[in-house]
Amino acid sequence: MFKKFTNGCVKLVQKFLPDAFVFCIILTVIVFIVAIPVTGMNPIEVANAWGSGVWALLLFSMQMALVLVLGSALANAPAIKKVIVMLASVPKKPASAIAFVTVVAAVCNFINWGFGLIIGALLAKEVAKKIKGVDYRLIIAAAYSGFVIWHSGISGSIPLGLTALGPDGAVASTGGAVTEVVPTSATIFSPWNLIMVAVVVAVVAFVNARMHPEPKDVISIDPKLLADETVTYPKAVTPAEKLENSMILSYLIVVLGAVYLIYYFVNAGSILNALSLNIVNLIFLVLGIAFHKTPIGYVRAITEAASSAGGIILQFPFYAGIQGIMTTAGASGVSLAGAISNAFVSISNARTFPVLCYLAAGVVNFFVPSGGGQWAVQGPIMMPAGLKLGVSPAVTAMGIAWGDAWTNMLQPFWALPALGIAGLGARDIMGYCAIVLVVSGIITALGFLVLVPLFA
Repeated sequence: MFKKFTNGCVKLVQKFLPDAFVFCIILTVIVFIVAIPVTGMNPIEVANAWGSGVWALLLFSMQMALVLVLGSALANAPAIKKVIVMLASVPKKPASAIAFVTVVAAVCNFINWGFGLIIGALLAKEVAKKIKGVDYRLIIAAAYSGFVIWHSGISGSIPLGLTALGPDGAVASTGGAVTEVVPTSATIFSPWNLIMVAVVVAVVAFVNARMHPEPKDVISIDPKLLADETVTYPKAVTPAEKLENSMILSYLIVVLGAVYLIYYFVNAGSILNALSLNIVNLIFLVLGIAFHKTPIGYVRAITEAASSAGGIILQFPFYAGIQGIMTTAGASGVSLAGAISNAFVSISNARTFPVLCYLAAGVVNFFVPSGGGQWAVQGPIMMPAGLKLGVSPAVTAMGIAWGDAWTNMLQPFWALPALGIAGLGARDIMGYCAIVLVVSGIITALGFLVLVPLFA
């Protein structure tokens, strides 16, 4: 019965979900139309908000493209590939492979979301080479499903942002309401958050495994199509070719990068605050150069990996434009994202506020799929409202964080790196991810409604 329901969802999504870029255009049109009556802006003002926001994620777009390219290039180094191959040899059957990939991807995402997105997809791809009869779409979806807990992990931008005060003596994006730092022991490492993470990961792994189609419905992929092409290059002869193949040049950069990273982490005080996206990319870069050994070897690996970054380059400016519309206030003084947040606040009480905060964040995230952008919009509304109702800042902030991660399961924005590595489209995995959305949503909502009051 469950598999029939899953197959129905998969077929429905494959039939009606367009390419991720077309989906992005449809979202743009919807937000444009809705913003006019809600914010009081006229069409010209909405268009201006869109155009002003288009390049707002330019830095982030480059960071995400580098997460994909540098992570893929590192994973294609022979030594790293051996580790991934070794991990891929652990599961022996399709169902256990799906569960295994889910758990590994979730653990990696808890450590760092950029790391988790790449490692999960690469591991899934390697497992698909080894295990006959595993559904390729589902195992890539399983790898991506680990992303559902990223914002409750140690790279979560919202809980980490609570650990420092701004120049005004308040935590940034809290509307001046939070004037004391909130340690990660009250957010990421709180008992209730860790329990929710563990339960979500365990249940999602089980559900993913149960979703594996019957043999007649499996869509597998020929391992030969996933095999890395072996290319033989001529021996270096000219001075230029010898420089290109010089390990000395590579390791000069590796030493330089290692010295900086050691200095950075020693002076950062807390590794939790230090592990930013830029630092993760620098680690990928330095390790990639080290494991590929020669400059030209790394150039070839980067060139090969860069071909999968097209979706990020094309679509991220459009999502930045959507974010521009969502966060711009019109004559009413309220932005569209703010109106959504206020609507949920208006029907809340002390008991229901955390779960409604979570649901509001899930709705806003669908149109503003950026943790930092969402926090900037919802934090100034939700944090003061939570304090008025007697809800702790840690709980309110984690409600937004969990909601931000939750609807990523039906938002192609964050799936693009994994899809680029796998060579799939959004419609190939989103049917399975829709089931994960429902399951994780129920667990997390119950967690905020029942579990959090026991601890917070």
